[in-house]
Amino acid sequence: MAKGRSSTRRTLDSYTVKSINKTIRAGDCVLMRPSDTNKPSYVARVEKIESDSRGANVRVDVRWYYRPEESIGGRRQFHGSKEVFLSDHHDIQSADSIEGKCTVHSFKSYTKLDAVGNDDFFCRFEYNSSTGAFNPDRVAVYCKCEMPYNPDDLMVQCEDCSDWFHPNCIDMSIEEAKRLEHFFCETCSSGDQKKLNNSHAASRHSEAKVDGKRRRR
Repeated sequence: MAKGRSSTRRTLDSYTVKSINKTIRAGDCVLMRPSDTNKPSYVARVEKIESDSRGANVRVDVRWYYRPEESIGGRRQFHGSKEVFLSDHHDIQSADSIEGKCTVHSFKSYTKLDAVGNDDFFCRFEYNSSTGAFNPDRVAVYCKCEMPYNPDDLMVQCEDCSDWFHPNCIDMSIEEAKRLEHFFCETCSSGDQKKLNNSHAASRHSEAKVDGKRRRR
């Protein structure tokens, strides 16, 4: 009887995707071609790279990141435009379906970026694709609306209690918020001890700002 071909696969340390001239390694985050060309590229983390015994037919074992709209609960107000969730969904894909490399930052490091590029994303939750559960299931909330922080939104900080507020939640326009020099929230300014003609220069959160006063829900 003829001896069959070996199906042994070997693990590669790296692989260069010729179409983009980029070398990928385990642990890299990548953009992968969607089956529907009308959808944005899928975001994944490469767990392992394998080829057949001849070094051909290269495949990647990936762990998918889900965008908020792909999750069971859908996109919510506090989800950032570049937010993704690290899921428990693994898959095997052709390495040649990789369209590019990207960076998935931690939440804190993302908020400290001077500029956000097309290939920058951030992740603050792990996501169970079967149950729709998130880990952690509680995050810090801010403002009168008690919503988690969306790094796309402008917020102002009370100089007394250090809580953060959305301008529209305190009857203020974005333009007014940007002109502030001092700001005291309604609670801290009660009794006319301080005036609401405000400001703590409105800005996006830095690490110190994220670590300020927190409430949890």
